[in-house]
Amino acid sequence: MHLTAEKLRSVLKESGVVNDATFDSAVKESDADNTIEDVLVSRGDVPEHYFIELIAKHTNIPLIDLPGMAIPKETLNLVPENFAQSKHLVVFEYKAGESAKVAMLDPLDYGTIEFLRVKLGVWIEPYITTKSSLTFALKQYKEVISTEFTQAIKENVEKSLAMGGEADLVKMAEAVSIVAILKSIIEYAITLNASDIHFEPFSKNLVVRFRVDGVLREVFDLPKQVEPNLIARVKILSNLQIDEHRLPQDGRFKFDVSEKESIDIRVNITPVLYGEKAEMRLLRSTSRPLSLEDIGLSKESSAIAIEEIKKPNGMILVTGPTGSGKTTTLYVILHILNTPKVNITTIEDPIEYEVSGINQVQVNPKAGVTFATGLRSILRQDPNVIMIGEIRDEETASIAVQSALTGHLVLSSLHTNDAPAAVPRLLDMKVQAFLLASTINLVVAQRLVRRICLSCVESYEASPEVVKLVGAQLTLIGDKKAMETEIPKVMYRGKGCNICGNSGFKGQIAIFELFRVTEGIRTLILKSAPSTEIRNTAIADGMTTLFEDGLEKVRHGTTTIEEVLRVIQE
Repeated sequence: MHLTAEKLRSVLKESGVVNDATFDSAVKESDADNTIEDVLVSRGDVPEHYFIELIAKHTNIPLIDLPGMAIPKETLNLVPENFAQSKHLVVFEYKAGESAKVAMLDPLDYGTIEFLRVKLGVWIEPYITTKSSLTFALKQYKEVISTEFTQAIKENVEKSLAMGGEADLVKMAEAVSIVAILKSIIEYAITLNASDIHFEPFSKNLVVRFRVDGVLREVFDLPKQVEPNLIARVKILSNLQIDEHRLPQDGRFKFDVSEKESIDIRVNITPVLYGEKAEMRLLRSTSRPLSLEDIGLSKESSAIAIEEIKKPNGMILVTGPTGSGKTTTLYVILHILNTPKVNITTIEDPIEYEVSGINQVQVNPKAGVTFATGLRSILRQDPNVIMIGEIRDEETASIAVQSALTGHLVLSSLHTNDAPAAVPRLLDMKVQAFLLASTINLVVAQRLVRRICLSCVESYEASPEVVKLVGAQLTLIGDKKAMETEIPKVMYRGKGCNICGNSGFKGQIAIFELFRVTEGIRTLILKSAPSTEIRNTAIADGMTTLFEDGLEKVRHGTTTIEEVLRVIQE
């Protein structure tokens, strides 16, 4: 924002929400792409709505809330979408020959205001708004996407019939219509903050689905004729074999969101009954490294995790089902450990995020690079920290344990239902009990729950049925501490609004279970005790279970009890 740092400090200090130490730390953390106000809001030092209200009051610029406002298409299109995105603004009201009302994140950007005055030939009335409010308005540019698709697809089908056959597949895949369709689908997915795009071919159509906040939703239903061309376009971008239709293929490509921002898209093409299914994972890197608190760990759990990851050797495992955020947690730990004094090497399949200062190895079975062979090579690279994408077999498990035993800190993921179950899982992989007891330090189990939308959150009194259900779940845990846990009588949910697409949810956060391997637990591992005994001992030692952590987030209005119950039963 075009407001000097000292003026911003004065406004925030006067309000009493930020002191000098907090402001100075935000100044140090800020850069060209991450302003002081961005840092303060993203860290949670100042709520965004409150910050905008302070600036509006200080500058005498009116505040506008755009959700629920239908902007006429002709008004919206007075400014091209690319310009609106890059300058963070939208024209929401226009009177020909008189004035235009413009919602902006930075209403003090007088250069942009003057440009708009000259371009539109009217007086510009700037308004200030929040990022989430502006995002809603910018989505309205996409509301014509179905019409554009219909026309583009129609043109493409006609071209396909005229060009005829698979011999011209490359040429058809590069046709303007197909390029525009794929670009629009990806842009729309980014706008909805989707994590995945699915192209699913059936006998008469191609279904396009997005995964938003962990839930799949059908977005488009396209004609069957467009499927081979669209899949071919994805293959070209991912540098895959366009004429291979019998075998699965993996690739990736980079998509430019704007001049300053791009995202990695990981691609898998798999042959199915009626063609080839494409799955595209949208991998976004944040402007600043996430902290353990950002992903959902409490202060107490963060302190435990920090203590364990600072140890020079041993094993730290992150467990949970596919799509539960394990890789994100591992990368947060890597960011904490990533200093010039530490040699960090990873072996992954695939490499999810590129991290500066870390040596990342991609598994490539065709070239003979598996987790096991890659690990052996990495051990000769003098690493301090080794991150293994996933422990999948006995050989990888054995080398990982040996690495932890010989002075390395080993991070990895594993598929188990809860944290203590990692012990019998590794024993099943033929890891000897005395080696496991000597190396394993911490196991983190996690699940992703949807966050309640802050724009439409409401409280309600928990029904007797819900209270009974929560009580039964706490009884299952079987710990006195859990039994004495107060069941919240007031809970929260989202009513549904334009910002969250009437779902009541916006974004995701993880719930955690941290299983710290104490001396008592090591004794049980040496005796090859059953997992139930290990779990009961961990709970008695103070382990917070997934359900208890979820219940705490329910109590604070972060998520709903239904979400917690849904994910812990996965």
